[in-house]
Amino acid sequence: MPMMQTNGAGAGDGAAIEVSGIARRFGHRWALRGVSLRVEPGEVAALIGHNGSGKTTLLRVISTAIRPTRGTGRIFGFDLVRDAHRIRELLGVLGHSPGLYGDLTARENLEFAQRMAGATPDRREIESSLEAVGLEREAEEFVRTFSAGMQRRLALARLILRQPRLILLDEPYAAFDADGIERVNALLARHKATGGAAIVATHDLARAEPVVDRVWAIAQGRLIGEDGQEPPLGHEGSTRETIGKEGEKAIR
Repeated sequence: MPMMQTNGAGAGDGAAIEVSGIARRFGHRWALRGVSLRVEPGEVAALIGHNGSGKTTLLRVISTAIRPTRGTGRIFGFDLVRDAHRIRELLGVLGHSPGLYGDLTARENLEFAQRMAGATPDRREIESSLEAVGLEREAEEFVRTFSAGMQRRLALARLILRQPRLILLDEPYAAFDADGIERVNALLARHKATGGAAIVATHDLARAEPVVDRVWAIAQGRLIGEDGQEPPLGHEGSTRETIGKEGEKAIR
């Protein structure tokens, strides 16, 4: 896989992610309750928890897709609310839905994505991204014929093309075989080597563990651990030992 360069256009300074007291309410239900965390450039963090724990809601707040009900946050120095448009220029997001067009080929989907980003489609970059995810032979095939795993690979290729500084991945290993999992982790390893940052929201920590530097467990909208934050992984123990017994409960 080629080295992934992070997009510096409009880039701010400071921590990649720094949020404090983030809460989000939907009607009478609080999906997030006072979440505080920090991710530095060059770090990949894992956010683990079962369905409904608040993982996706937190990613949506960080991506500026929704506003927090309470709390503050900055992404590379940009305010989550006031500077939302600047933050979106720095983001690459892979969610549950790949967001592809079935009546376009794999190559046409990537060309369209580049045009939507205000760039002229670059054939060499597109071919490189398709090769990076193992879809170079399927470049001219219609996406409607793709399996779920192939669609996830194409969405990953689109993310590579964007060259973001911050990557947010929501259950990125879903529908992937062993090769696809390795390609996700290779992307993350190369991304942080260039100073980029990422959060991987997953219920399967074992798959992300090879590239993760920091781990939080989330349950009922709250981060588990002292002050809601966990130390970076180190020689003192494995990821599962770091998050402790309460974190283990969150991913069962």
